[in-house]
Amino acid sequence: MPFLRLVFLSLLLLTACGSEQNDPYPLGERGGNILYAAFTERPKHLDPVQSYSEDEIAFTAQIYEPPLQYHYLRRPYALVPATGETVPVARYYDAQGRELPADAPAASIASSVYEIRLRPGIRYQPHPAFAVDDAGHPWYDRLDREQLRGIDKVADFAKTGSRELLADDYIYQIKRLAHPRLHSPIFSLMAERIVGLRELGATLRTAAKTLPADGWLDLDRFQLPGVTRVDSHTYRIVLHGKYPQFAYWLAMPFFAPVPREVDRFYSQPGMAEKNLTLDWYPVGTGPFMLTENNPNSRMVLERNPNFHGESYPCDGEAGDRAAGLLDDCGKALPFIDKAVYSREKESIPYWNKFLQGYYDASGISSDSYDQAVRLGVGGDVQLTDEMREKGIRLLTSVRPSIFYQGFNMLDPVVGGLSESATKLRQAVSIAIDQEEFISIFMNGRGIAANSPLPPGIFGFVDGEAGINPVVYDWVDGQARRKPIEVAKKLLAEAGWPNGRNARSGEPLVLYLDTTGGGMGDKSRLDWLTRQFAKLDIQLVVRSTDYNRFQNKVRKGAVQLFYMGWNADYPDPENFLFLLAGSEGKVATGGENGANYVNPEFDRLFEQMKNMESSGPRGAERLAIIRQAVAVLQRDAPWIYGFHPKNYTLGHVWLHNRKPTDMGNNTLKYQRIDVAARQESRQAWNRPVLWPLAAMAAGLLLLVLPAAVGYRRRERGTAR
Repeated sequence: MPFLRLVFLSLLLLTACGSEQNDPYPLGERGGNILYAAFTERPKHLDPVQSYSEDEIAFTAQIYEPPLQYHYLRRPYALVPATGETVPVARYYDAQGRELPADAPAASIASSVYEIRLRPGIRYQPHPAFAVDDAGHPWYDRLDREQLRGIDKVADFAKTGSRELLADDYIYQIKRLAHPRLHSPIFSLMAERIVGLRELGATLRTAAKTLPADGWLDLDRFQLPGVTRVDSHTYRIVLHGKYPQFAYWLAMPFFAPVPREVDRFYSQPGMAEKNLTLDWYPVGTGPFMLTENNPNSRMVLERNPNFHGESYPCDGEAGDRAAGLLDDCGKALPFIDKAVYSREKESIPYWNKFLQGYYDASGISSDSYDQAVRLGVGGDVQLTDEMREKGIRLLTSVRPSIFYQGFNMLDPVVGGLSESATKLRQAVSIAIDQEEFISIFMNGRGIAANSPLPPGIFGFVDGEAGINPVVYDWVDGQARRKPIEVAKKLLAEAGWPNGRNARSGEPLVLYLDTTGGGMGDKSRLDWLTRQFAKLDIQLVVRSTDYNRFQNKVRKGAVQLFYMGWNADYPDPENFLFLLAGSEGKVATGGENGANYVNPEFDRLFEQMKNMESSGPRGAERLAIIRQAVAVLQRDAPWIYGFHPKNYTLGHVWLHNRKPTDMGNNTLKYQRIDVAARQESRQAWNRPVLWPLAAMAAGLLLLVLPAAVGYRRRERGTAR
């Protein structure tokens, strides 16, 4: 009868409730050796020739293997072999082809040769591009749109195969940098370095014009003089001149292997229309392979069954052993079987799922900052009691980045190397309180910069020896910003006492060009205006759109501007070149937006940039860097703003987490204590049953009189 059915359903609802009802993952995944993470921006490119963003490399770095990688634990960052047998050492040659000693002057070096020897026995993940019949012919090399009917993803192909990694695969990928239809972001840079790459680009552009829109450009038909095969497991790269930073590029996915047959497979008619491309389904030799790609919802990496194997490192830096980062020394990688990434467009759901234990790690958004951390008495960041009670750990690291405010050195007021202009820039550098900015607008997530070089980069010096003496004094064992009176004195010596021209009495007005307009920009600009007002300088903010701003910087039509830089690789050259005269924005279209030119700095930079940080000349290079930094601190072409800090939270069951901003292939090192995670999830997500019980009781009270009346009427009718 209806009443009994209603009661039955209510009881069933109560008994079915449990913590698993909150679990956002499929029942079949429970208890699995799976890492759960989230991503906020969908990756656009998974093809290693085009991919260059952080949301993409989170996936590509786990799948593709360039010949080199960064040691997971050592700092400063150190290159170690990945698929290569060793880290290659460049050999140098003069214009006549004669080999030169390792310490030969850079000016005498016409070419550098890197020879990479691969470890034998490395195999690709299973993939239909490698499937062959009994005669060795590919199964899927002559497909058309009709044959692709019913195939919507790579897993729909019935047959797969694999083969060994070869030197030709790396050569093929380097040629792809010049492919006219792929638009690699590093082609222009590498065309200046790799012998013949620019010419190959021109040849391929001509060849592509003769092909249909979906035609395949077989790169094996074209020669690249600067990249050649020595044998099946060895290839050679020849560069123009000397460029010791090239070894860092060999640790990036740009230089990972792409086999010819994979390129051919994905270039067949109809493939791109179904997203059957390398941009959607990458193919590699790494520890993981992408088995599910739904960038609007969920992406899944699973263990590559053909992975060649690797061991967890047994050495690192001071403190790693105490932090438990060496507990898995020598154990086989990877530790996990699968990584599930769910897209979270909003920070609150992301944060709540982390607190429930459904994500293993999380960043800290502004919405959750106060709930996660607090500032200690000494200004250090500490976890809140709630986080500590859950066993959550806080990892912090300073990113190899800098955000700065530049002066246009071509400007008649703030530019030039005259004593008056230099003192004006020094005064402003002191007045703008970076520590206050970091505290107010960044929740303490940053450190004030003393030069362009961030921590972790060779040449960065901590402590008293590393402070900017123009801006800071060393007091009681720490850097302290100079009093505003010192800045006022410098401003007066520059010819602007109390912010007015010593001769005409006109007020000093400075102009900041910015792309402002976002949330919080007004309060930040109001704060900045007050900083200038401490020197009685009037700041006029000129907001514009991004394209207009870039155009003004290119033409030198700015006075002050904000800019930032993230390291491509962990070498001081990658930061100091931002102020090299040869990189002047107006003169050469380079990255020196300040248009700073100082022959003394340029001489030191040219000396330093082609030196190695390790080996017998490392100390000499460090001394030159310190001289160059001292020149920059004195000239103050930038207000050296801050290096941002990363804050990451991880649950107690997540092991082997060490912050890194260079090595991105970190998933293989992560280990999950599955039992501890399951126990915590159950404890944190126990169902609250009394509201349901109260609702059921209320429902019973409502329907009971009606049920009794119904029964009476039924009996009465029956009589």
